[in-house]
Amino acid sequence: MLIDVFFDPICPWCFIGKRRLEAALALRPRARAEISWRPFLLNPEMPMGGIGRTAYLVRKFGSEARVRRIYGAIAEVGQSVEIDFRFDGISRTPNTVGAHRLIRFAGRRGKGERAVEAVFRAYFLDGLDIGKTAALLAIGEELGFDQATIDAYLKSDGDIQWVHGENAAAHRMGINGVPSYVFHESRRSRNQQNGLILSGAQDATVIARLIDAALAAA
Repeated sequence: MLIDVFFDPICPWCFIGKRRLEAALALRPRARAEISWRPFLLNPEMPMGGIGRTAYLVRKFGSEARVRRIYGAIAEVGQSVEIDFRFDGISRTPNTVGAHRLIRFAGRRGKGERAVEAVFRAYFLDGLDIGKTAALLAIGEELGFDQATIDAYLKSDGDIQWVHGENAAAHRMGINGVPSYVFHESRRSRNQQNGLILSGAQDATVIARLIDAALAAA
């Protein structure tokens, strides 16, 4: 089974969704799933330097009081999947193209899932600005990569168009929010774009039912 997960690392629901997907797969050990983490850009026009998080969230949700209510509720959900969100430690909403590229770089070397986890933790737990090269280099070093190699890659144009292409592909599939999961029983199903799509950080039992449905279609 193949599972494509469209996500953006600044989305707390995507971090929650990762935990719930892991729980669903634990309920279905025979699925032997291969997971591909695919880029989605919540803010495709975000400046390279990002913007102040408070200003961004107030513009998005209308008031600081509403932001506090929304993120307080998200923090409670996070606790249910053992994520201790530290939203107060985040000062900027970053451009995430570089973070997606680092995950792509790691994925080619067999460390894609570890990179996804590391980027989420860096942003939501450590308050790092994952739009900055220095933060991405630190994450890369944590993953065991040579800093000079990562630095050269991030300074190049490598995979920038791929990130934007994946974001466009998601929209062509009708995906307008994240996390979104696409379940394929085979590579042929993926090539024919016949997968089952589930949107939102659904409970593990719901995800498990979609896994069952995809396997039944094989």
